[in-house]
Amino acid sequence: MSIHASVNPHVSTDCVIFGFNQDTLRLLLIRRNIPNKITEVNDIHYALPGDLVRDDENLDTAANRVLAELTGLKGIYLEQFHAFGDPLRIAKQKDRSWLESVRQNPEARVITVAYMALIDSNKAVLQPGSFSKEAVWVPIHEVPELAFDHNEIFENALIALREMVQLQPIGFELLPEKFTMSQLQSLYETILERDLDKRNFRRKMLNSGVLIPLSEKQIGVSNKPARFYKFNREISDTRNENGILNLRMDGSFNLFG
Repeated sequence: MSIHASVNPHVSTDCVIFGFNQDTLRLLLIRRNIPNKITEVNDIHYALPGDLVRDDENLDTAANRVLAELTGLKGIYLEQFHAFGDPLRIAKQKDRSWLESVRQNPEARVITVAYMALIDSNKAVLQPGSFSKEAVWVPIHEVPELAFDHNEIFENALIALREMVQLQPIGFELLPEKFTMSQLQSLYETILERDLDKRNFRRKMLNSGVLIPLSEKQIGVSNKPARFYKFNREISDTRNENGILNLRMDGSFNLFG
């Protein structure tokens, strides 16, 4: 977060940023900078990236600003998924000292609008802001206790991701431009936390029209080189507009209906 001359002290945006690397779904967190004047021990060091909304911004603009400042990326997948407005969401004693050191109105009730972002983590150039020491990728099963109600926000985002990845081909946003079928299946299995039938997954994906086969194959591998694919974003966008595309994966893996 950053102090700005003209902000709304009651409205913020928090961003749940997911990345995928080495078959692991990861969450991008900031390590909060603890000012020297805070003398009490505070074991809550990590938080979701976010900021108060500036008076000249709408919510989407504020969320995109937070993402661009932190990752150096623009035009990435960003979805508003929930709002959090518990009157006590910033009232934990362990957060009070930090709030008082960085906010002009530490007592103001803050309602946050949460966004989910999906990025290719290899493209991100992490630049922590003025209130954070560093930005780190953490596997989703190793997320520590976070500031405020950020664990609740993260858990809601994960539920939303698992639902949305079955309805829309948003999972491709987590992959590099070129990927193998095995990498794609690993991504889905990691997000959904269950195994998928290899033959059925391949057939359904190829029949869906969202993949473009490339002539390139893996090199320098001991097993049979796998073909690379890329995401057919144009066809996917068209099908989504018509309400046809459905990535629902139920127990029988009924991909695309």
